[in-house]
Amino acid sequence: MNESRENIEEINFYKYWLILQRHQVAGFSVFGMVITLTSLFAFSLKPTYKTEANLLIKTNRTSSLTGLGESLGKIEPLTFQANPLDTQAQIVLSRPAIEKTIADLQLKDKKGKLLPVQALTDNLNATGAKGTDVLQISYTDKDPVQAAKIVNKLIEIYIQQNMQANRGEAASARKFILEQLPKTEASVRQAELNLRKFKEDNKIISLQEEEIAGVKAIASLEEQISQNQAQLASVTAKLQKLQNQASIDSQQTVAFASLSQKPGIQQLLTQIQSARTELKIALTRFQDAHPTVVNLKEKVATLNSLLQEQTKQVIGNNQPITAKNSQIGQLRQRLLEEFARTETEHFALERKISKLSQNLVAYKERAKQLPKLEETQRQLERKLQASQVTYESLLKKLQEVQLAENQNIGNVRVISPAFIPEKPAASRKKLIIGGGVIFGILLGIIAALALDLIDQSLKTVKEAKELFQYTLLGIIPSISEHRKRSFLGKAEQQEQIPKLIGTDIPQFPVGDAYQILQANLNFLSDKQLKSIVVTSSVPKEGKSFVAANLAVAMAQMGRKVLLVDANMRHPTQHHIWGLSLKNVVGLSNVITNQVSIDIPIEQVMQNLFVLPSGTLPPNPLSLLNSQRMAELVQGFVQDYDLVIFDTNSILGTADATTLGRLTDGILLVVRPGVVDWNSANSTKDLLSQSSQNVLGMVVNDVSRKREPNSYLYHFHESVESGDLLQNSPVTKQASLF
Repeated sequence: MNESRENIEEINFYKYWLILQRHQVAGFSVFGMVITLTSLFAFSLKPTYKTEANLLIKTNRTSSLTGLGESLGKIEPLTFQANPLDTQAQIVLSRPAIEKTIADLQLKDKKGKLLPVQALTDNLNATGAKGTDVLQISYTDKDPVQAAKIVNKLIEIYIQQNMQANRGEAASARKFILEQLPKTEASVRQAELNLRKFKEDNKIISLQEEEIAGVKAIASLEEQISQNQAQLASVTAKLQKLQNQASIDSQQTVAFASLSQKPGIQQLLTQIQSARTELKIALTRFQDAHPTVVNLKEKVATLNSLLQEQTKQVIGNNQPITAKNSQIGQLRQRLLEEFARTETEHFALERKISKLSQNLVAYKERAKQLPKLEETQRQLERKLQASQVTYESLLKKLQEVQLAENQNIGNVRVISPAFIPEKPAASRKKLIIGGGVIFGILLGIIAALALDLIDQSLKTVKEAKELFQYTLLGIIPSISEHRKRSFLGKAEQQEQIPKLIGTDIPQFPVGDAYQILQANLNFLSDKQLKSIVVTSSVPKEGKSFVAANLAVAMAQMGRKVLLVDANMRHPTQHHIWGLSLKNVVGLSNVITNQVSIDIPIEQVMQNLFVLPSGTLPPNPLSLLNSQRMAELVQGFVQDYDLVIFDTNSILGTADATTLGRLTDGILLVVRPGVVDWNSANSTKDLLSQSSQNVLGMVVNDVSRKREPNSYLYHFHESVESGDLLQNSPVTKQASLF
C-alpha cells in the first residue's frame, strides 16, 4: 500500500515537471525579470542607521502597598491570544504619539513642512521581547543622531500618556462609584423589604425547620391513619357478626330496642309465638282445610295485624316488623346493645380517619409548596446578598480610587534609552536578492502552471486515453526531440512531406512502433481486417504519415496492401511516394468513370500499391457517398489483403465518417499538442452519434521527455542497447501498455 502511494506521488510530481518543461521559456523569462528588478533595487539602497531602546512594562503595585487592590494600572489581555506587550506596542506606534513627536522635534521635509506620520511609521518598530515584559522600540534613519532623538522623544511621550491614562482611569472610576452608591443602597433596602414581605405573606419563620417538622407530622399522621383503619376493619367485622346474630340491620336496631321495652307488644309476641306453635302441631294432625287449622291461621294473622298497628304507634313508620324480629329476649337485648355500641365506635373511627386524612392532605399540600417557597426565598436572599456585596465593594473601591487618583506613577520604566549608532545597519542586499530568487522561482512556476491551464490541448498519452477511452493500439515516438513549439505549447511548424520507414526514418524506434501497431491491429479480433480508415480530429495530427508508414509495416509482413488517398481536399500521398503520375488522375477520376481502375494505381514497393486522390472535385462528399465508391471498396477488398484509406479530418467534413461505414472500422490518430480538448470531445461525440466502429487510436509524435517512463521507457532502452530488432511484436506490445 505504501509503495503504491509513493508511486502516485512520484507520477504527480513528474506531471508538474513535464508542465515546467513545456513552458520553460516563459518560466525562465519571468525568473530573469524578477532577479533583474530585485538586484537593481538592492544596489540602489543607501546605508541606514538603526537605534533601539528597551522599556519594562510592569504592574503598578503602589496601591497594594497602601492596602488597596491591584486592579488599577494592571495590564491584562482581554483574550487568550492577546499579548499585553503587543497592545502597548500599538499604543507607542499610535498616530497621536507620533504626531506629538514630530511636533516637539520639529521634524520637517525639504519644503519646510512637518513630516507626515507615514514618514516615521515606515521605519519605526515596537515589539515585545519573547518571554519577558520588555518592549523594544527601534527606528531606522539615514541620520543616526535624529534616529536616537526620535526614539527617546517617543518614549518620553509614551510615559507621560501612560501616567495620565492611569490618573484618568482613577478619576473616571471615582465618578462612576459616586453615581452608583445611592442606587445600590436603594437596591439593598428594596431587597430587604421584599424578603420580609415574602416571609410575612407566607407565614415563614424557618422553611428548613418547617420542612423537617412537616415530614415528621406526615409520617405520624400516616401511621395514625393506618392504625385507625386497622381498628375500623376490626369493628366492621364485629358489627357484621352482631348483625348476623341478631338478624337485624343497623337501621332497625333502635326501633327494635324500643319495641322490646313495650309490655303489650311483648304479650302480643308471646301470643303469636304460642299460636304458631299450635298451628305447627295442628298441621301434623289435620289437613289445611280442617277448621282447627283454619282458625289457628286466622288467629296468627289477626295477632300479626295487631302487632303492626302497635309497631306503627311506637316507631312511627310504615316499616313492617316481623314477629321474629320483634321477639327480644334477654340475649337478644344484650346483642342489640352490643350492636349499638359497636356501631357508635365504627362511626367514631370513620370520623377520626376522615379528620386525620384531611390533616394529612393539608400537610402534603404545604410540603408541595415548600420547594417553590424555598426557591423564591433563595432568589430574594441572593438579590439581597448581591446588593449588599455590591454596596460594600463600591464603598471599598471608592476609598481605593481616591488614593490612587492622587498617585503619579506609571507602568513603564526605561531600561535602556536610545543611543546614537556608530555603524550603519547590516546591508539587506543579500537578503533582498535571495528573496528575489525565491520569488522569481515561485512566480516562474506559477506562470508556467497558468500557461498550462490556458493551454487546452491534449498534452500526454494518458490524457488522450482518459478522454477518448478507445483502445490504445500504438504510440509513435517523435522523430525529432527538439521540435520547436509555440509559447502556448501548440505545434506551429511548416507543412512538410511526411517521412517513410526505411528511407527517411530509422527502423528503431519509429519503425518498430509501427510494427507493434500492425500487430495490435491483427490481435483485435479473430477475423482479419480487410479495410480501415485512418483519420484524425483536426488537421496536422499526422494521419497521412501514420497511414503511409502503417501501409509499409503491413507490406513488410507480406500482406498485399493498397493505400488509397481519399483526402480529396488536401491530398498528400502522391508527395510522400513521389508518384510518376503525380495527382493528375486518381480516385476521383475512377469514381466518375473517367479512367480505368488499373491506370492510377502504382506499386511503390513490394506488396504495397498506392492510389492517389486524383483531380480535386468541387464536392468530394458526393463522390465518397456514391454507389460507385461502395462498389470500388468491395473490389479493393477482394483484390488486396488490406486497404488503408487516408481521409480528411473528422471535424468540419463528413468524408471520414462516410468512408467509415463502407470499411471494417476507423483508426483515429491523436497528436498531443495539436488537438485540443474541445475538438477531441466533439470528435468522440460525432463518432458515437454516427455509430462508427472505432478500432482504436494511435498517438502520434510522442516525445519521450514529455511522457512518464511507463510508456516509452522500453523504447529508450532498446535504442541505447540496439537490440530492438530482436524483440517480437508481442513483447513490444506489452511494453506499450
